[in-house]
Amino acid sequence: MIRITLAALSLLAAPAYAADSKEDSCKYQGQVMAAVQTARLDRVKQEEVEQSILDSAPDWPEQYSKAIPQLAAHVYAMKRRDLKATEFGPLLEQQCLENWDQIQEMQQQLTSN
Repeated sequence: MIRITLAALSLLAAPAYAADSKEDSCKYQGQVMAAVQTARLDRVKQEEVEQSILDSAPDWPEQYSKAIPQLAAHVYAMKRRDLKATEFGPLLEQQCLENWDQIQEMQQQLTSN
């Protein structure tokens, strides 16, 4: 199974998201990942993916949209066959929940340096 690295997850769990509960934050992150994956499978060009997703009026809070470029870089580097075989939104949400404490520690280290 393809895993998203803790470093990638820590980019998403930015301090701006601190007002959200762990469950909400991870849910929104999963929704962003799913939107990027869907755009890639729909053959949206990488340079257009952010605007395409934003034009669809997503349901997550606005600050989560800041993760689209980082996720797009990750998703667009993958082979389409891998994207068809795995739903990365739920996978990211699960990994976020499982690794929440580690992600928060990494985030604190990044902001204190």
